[in-house]
Amino acid sequence: MKKCRVCKRRAIVYMPHHRLALCREHFTEWFENYTKKTIKEFRMFTKDDRILVAVSGGKDSLALWKVLRKLGYNADGLYVHLGIGEYSERSREKVEKFAESLDARLIVVDLKEQLAELPNIVGLTSREACSVCGLVKRYNFNKVAKEEGYNVVATGHNLDDEASALLANVLNWNEKYLGRKFPVLEEEGGFVRKVKPFCKLTEKETALYALLEGIDFIEEECPYSEDATSVFYKEILNKIEERSPGTKLRFYLDYLRKVYPKFKTEDKKELGRCKVCGEPTMGEVCGVCRLKERLTPSAR
Repeated sequence: MKKCRVCKRRAIVYMPHHRLALCREHFTEWFENYTKKTIKEFRMFTKDDRILVAVSGGKDSLALWKVLRKLGYNADGLYVHLGIGEYSERSREKVEKFAESLDARLIVVDLKEQLAELPNIVGLTSREACSVCGLVKRYNFNKVAKEEGYNVVATGHNLDDEASALLANVLNWNEKYLGRKFPVLEEEGGFVRKVKPFCKLTEKETALYALLEGIDFIEEECPYSEDATSVFYKEILNKIEERSPGTKLRFYLDYLRKVYPKFKTEDKKELGRCKVCGEPTMGEVCGVCRLKERLTPSAR
């Protein structure tokens, strides 16, 4: 039986990559302080910033929202209702109840009113469902943040998310995305600052924090996530982590220290403005407005 490093009581968790065993009380304290240190390490934001947390109803985003509020940051929530049947309805219900418990503002964007429900959009493009979902979410995160006066968008991406995406992009030598794999994307070219305060915390750690804090999150996975390539890369990294604890964190942090700085010296293409909505885009029309053009009244 392992004992808590702080108080020597029985530990409820042992994190081999940190060589750290903690009891319930001190794990919660450690988790919040670790998040606070990550925010300061990467200079993500201060108490003067207005932060919009992108919430989905899952453990990571709701846990992030709670931690930021407990740490005293000015953080509100944004939920994009994708229209994925009962899954989206349950997610929205949990997010709305959680916002009430925090006494925090929640902004809801209904994709059906803006474009169409996600299942109807997916059939109009060759993109994978997760790619389409990411496109419309990122569009709304940025657009709503600017419209509502928030200067930072925070997402609940954890270490597993970041390390698996990094592995996929390295294996495919996707330089475009490798150059953006950093926990802080500064405000530029019509984009607000985007940050990932949980980037050094594992999925298991955020799940445990959510459970210990009594957060009512949606446990089922999105119906479209079954075929997501990210799941495959997460499984690979988990197998490596079992044999060599600390691999995920080392892989991610070494990339940030040794490789990412090389991308900062490269010339970046100037972004234009979508001639339809005015949002940043590489072409004349942004991806969301192109989708809108394909939608027929019946699809909506």
